[in-house]
Amino acid sequence: TARYFDTKTTEPISFYLSSLEELLSWQPDSNGDFNISAVPLAKRQPPLHSKRPRTLVCHDMRGGYLDDRFIQGSDTRNPYVFYHWRYIDIFVYFSHHTVTIPPVCWTNAAHRNGVPVLGTFITEWTDGEKMCEAFLAGGEEAYHAVSEQLARIAQHYRFDGWLVNIENTLSAAAVKNLPPFLRRLTAQVHSAVPGGLVIWYDSVLQNGTLKWQNELNEENRVFFDACDGLFTNYNWKESNLEHSRELAGLRRTDVYVGIDVFGRGEVISSGFDTNKSLRLIRQYGLSTAIFAPGWVYEHLGEENFLQNENKFWALLAEYLPTHSICTLPLATSFSLGMGNSRFLDGKEEEAGPWYDLSLQEIQPLYPEREGRLRTSCCLQDAWCGGSSLRVQGTIPPGEEHVATRLFSLQMPAPPKLFLTLLYKLEGPHPDNFTVALELTTGDSATCHEGNVTSLPEPNGRHHPRLLPAPPPGLAKLLAACNHGSNGWTSRCYELDLQDCSLRDLSLLVSRHQPSPQETSFTCLVGEVRVLDAASMVASAPQVQSLAASQLWWQ
Repeated sequence: TARYFDTKTTEPISFYLSSLEELLSWQPDSNGDFNISAVPLAKRQPPLHSKRPRTLVCHDMRGGYLDDRFIQGSDTRNPYVFYHWRYIDIFVYFSHHTVTIPPVCWTNAAHRNGVPVLGTFITEWTDGEKMCEAFLAGGEEAYHAVSEQLARIAQHYRFDGWLVNIENTLSAAAVKNLPPFLRRLTAQVHSAVPGGLVIWYDSVLQNGTLKWQNELNEENRVFFDACDGLFTNYNWKESNLEHSRELAGLRRTDVYVGIDVFGRGEVISSGFDTNKSLRLIRQYGLSTAIFAPGWVYEHLGEENFLQNENKFWALLAEYLPTHSICTLPLATSFSLGMGNSRFLDGKEEEAGPWYDLSLQEIQPLYPEREGRLRTSCCLQDAWCGGSSLRVQGTIPPGEEHVATRLFSLQMPAPPKLFLTLLYKLEGPHPDNFTVALELTTGDSATCHEGNVTSLPEPNGRHHPRLLPAPPPGLAKLLAACNHGSNGWTSRCYELDLQDCSLRDLSLLVSRHQPSPQETSFTCLVGEVRVLDAASMVASAPQVQSLAASQLWWQ
């Protein structure tokens, strides 16, 4: 059980497998149950297999399994977190261990935000050569056993597949079995994990030589054809993008062109100039794999990490198609899964740093408009968890309000919605502003608010009615209606819609008097909920067959 628990603290930890023997002898073990993701992959729109270019993030930080290995969290100050989930499609956890099983906290955070997570299967150097010889050079039983185990591991721990990285020379016998191994692994992952994926890293060629191509070509195409995608090496030029696009044909979005944010070797751009590389990749309609965006944390330091992180992703946002939420309820208090203290109902419950990505909540879009609007994370004050969402902006001269898009939605609107909002205005004159929620609906001639006789809203913008008190039967769920505390204001709303589809949820900040001057505001958003009234009335399913094991009182 040494692998499952920290030797110093006895706490459960995430782990990897170091050899072919460990992989082949792996069996589900109740000591490892802490590593099973508890969060199913949330649906989002458009789905992964849509034909628009995708964005993969490959997380590689100082060998991996740092403080993120502590399944029940740690008291790390200024940890690394990722939260721009709305902008990406796939998250890969990378390390140089043979079988990298993603730490479960990453899978939980990604899944809550609709992003699938891949582990890494890697062989490298002379040990890698020996290992590949052992499982690829013989008969099919050997590589079938490996593909079977990899698929079982993904299924058991509930992550979504594998990045396969063979970075060593292969004998003729071994390379001959590589495409059938990849085909077999891909088929098994697809059947074991709904929506599962296998992606191949551009390394070995079809003749067994280790030679990075920086593109899809005739030398590595056989591997691309055997799985769900190719992740290219980083030292490409524009001509490589052209070749890849031509050869991939209808599968061009399955080519993930690598960008190393650290900029090792000859690269077009890196760091805060990563957008230059990304612009080129998108001109060719290809997907991208952003490698080690933790550069922001490792290179620029942890002190201003959240500020630098927002800057990094804001520079790329133009080339990152965003994703919409497509199921209700939507409820979030914006927690990043870390904090300098823990808050409950707007009050600090416990001071001191904490880090637990499994507790990260659904993350918004983080829109930025040069000089006009900024959204960021506020660690100093929160309604619940470790942080709130800070929205800072200016209302231009002559205008009454400004709307900040928090979430993109894509789903049919239920007939009745309840919405709740908790916010706090900062700054010298909070009484000059009103804060509310705005929902937009898709342009449809049939869509209208309230009863059939009411007129359609111009441009599909709806301002839900304020509820002075929760409706009967929902008093518990909407308990906070108009009962903010500790400086937070609480609001509940209802909205009746017919034949509408939901598009955006925005925060609307208005000033009471129109003014020839521009007016600045800062608003903390502590919690937002969008609830389908019909499903709120239904009683929650009863928990059944509850069992407790391995109790140890300390």
